[in-house]
Amino acid sequence: MNKPLPRTFHVKSFGCQMNVYDGARMTELLEAEGLSAAAGADDADLVVLNTCHIREKAAEKVYSDIGRLRREDGSTPMIAVAGCVAQAEGAEIPRRAPSVDIVVGPQAYHRLPDLVREAREGKAKAVDTDMPAESKFGALPARRRQGPTAFLTVQEGCDKFCTYCVVPYTRGAEVSRPWAAVMDEAKALLDAGAREITLLGQNVNAWEGEDEAGRTQGLGGLIRVLDKLPGLERIRYTTSHPNDMRDDLINAHKDVGSLMPFLHLPVQAGSDRILKAMNRSHTVESYLRVIDRVREARPDIAISGDFIVGFPGETEADFAATLALIERVEHAQAFSFKYSPRPGTPAAAMDDQIAAAVMDDRLQRLQALLNDQQYAFNRTKLNARMSVLIERNGKKPGQRIGKSPWLQSVIVEDGPAIGEMVEVDIVAAAPNSLTGVIAR
Repeated sequence: MNKPLPRTFHVKSFGCQMNVYDGARMTELLEAEGLSAAAGADDADLVVLNTCHIREKAAEKVYSDIGRLRREDGSTPMIAVAGCVAQAEGAEIPRRAPSVDIVVGPQAYHRLPDLVREAREGKAKAVDTDMPAESKFGALPARRRQGPTAFLTVQEGCDKFCTYCVVPYTRGAEVSRPWAAVMDEAKALLDAGAREITLLGQNVNAWEGEDEAGRTQGLGGLIRVLDKLPGLERIRYTTSHPNDMRDDLINAHKDVGSLMPFLHLPVQAGSDRILKAMNRSHTVESYLRVIDRVREARPDIAISGDFIVGFPGETEADFAATLALIERVEHAQAFSFKYSPRPGTPAAAMDDQIAAAVMDDRLQRLQALLNDQQYAFNRTKLNARMSVLIERNGKKPGQRIGKSPWLQSVIVEDGPAIGEMVEVDIVAAAPNSLTGVIAR
């Protein structure tokens, strides 16, 4: 018996900003097919779980999410599993969870409407985890409505093959979107209301393309041209690899006023021995050299990073070296995780896996230091005047929340409209936010 064609949908995205971008594009894709976005999964005929494979037991959590979609009468909506878990698990997902109708990888989600139609026929589960040579982006609809901030994927995939990471297997090899495609989407986002664009990529600073004159440009060159687009007031980019921080990109932090003073540059560990085991292809010294050069170009820049504790073989001395690196860099923000083995990665088969209790202790100590640094950085902005881009409503009536140039959340009372750029005097600094008043 054929299933009814869904009229409403809900996309739930997990994980990184690229998944947020992909989720937004799937939303636009389904709306272009005439479907309406539902308020939540309970109200949707089609639920898309846009998954992330980075965290521990990611696949098991997906099956739990699938189970929660069963409704009181025993029915389920049409269920699509998308993203990196879909890529890694493939046809195993509907075998384990028969209520799943569609499995689609991150390079094939432009086929989602076709897969919905195939699933409606009910003849077989619709599975597409191909990584086609042609770009999915050309099949996606034009950008339409947009808030004041927008993500724009310019690069996908990874060739670095860190021993703990599944991204090269789930997202494929490094690919840069063509110059013209990036420029066209940026202009469409600005026409749709964006004032800030964050350029995305697994290794975004590996982006390379030919401009209109046929000249090879890196990310720094792209940023310089984006800076000239009318209406674009802020540019950010994430996530970068230390080995791809080229001179032109570093200099762009000095030369381009719209490029915000914020750099997310993951190092993962502060021990050269562990970095080598991770196949990170940089050393502590080379990483610190990049940080110093960026700070020379833009002295007020905020540095963010990623850290993994408990990588196989990590000793207390290795961990102490990571703490020492954190002390040296002084982070404004950071993300930190306990190592978790990802099936099929070299690190999962390494000896000397670290006990969970040891990882817990190290993570607590590392996060305590990072939290102290973030709070200290926030306090440096007390009594400062800064531009804030208002993004959303706060919890209280009249309250607005925006972002500082350094990516801090700034709470403003009696506020300006969403989308406004306002000058704000900072009157309070908390560990995770700032509070300001409109400058008079």
